[in-house]
Amino acid sequence: MKNWNPITTEQQVKDIVEKSNEKPQIIFKDSVTCGISAYAKERLVNGNDLLIAKAEFNYLDLLSYRSVSNFIADELNVIHQSPQIIVLKDGEVVYRVSHHSIQAEEIAKYL
Repeated sequence: MKNWNPITTEQQVKDIVEKSNEKPQIIFKDSVTCGISAYAKERLVNGNDLLIAKAEFNYLDLLSYRSVSNFIADELNVIHQSPQIIVLKDGEVVYRVSHHSIQAEEIAKYL
């Protein structure tokens, strides 16, 4: 998606946490070779209109940037999962979900 900001560095993760003080931030951790991840991504694309006006969307290809994914788990104190959604507001994780539970309608409730 053209409005999804790619995450490639640990500094970007720190910036996302900081930006969540101004506008909610969504991190989508994607395993590009996983069928469950592909299905979750499709649901996010289909529900993009519910999310994009309310939050910034950040995308991590965790196979290419596994060290950044590990940093996210450590920095945000969340268990690493894939696929995974993490919603941040005011510098804090307010919602996280993974696998088949990823639904744009549910994510929107936390924005």
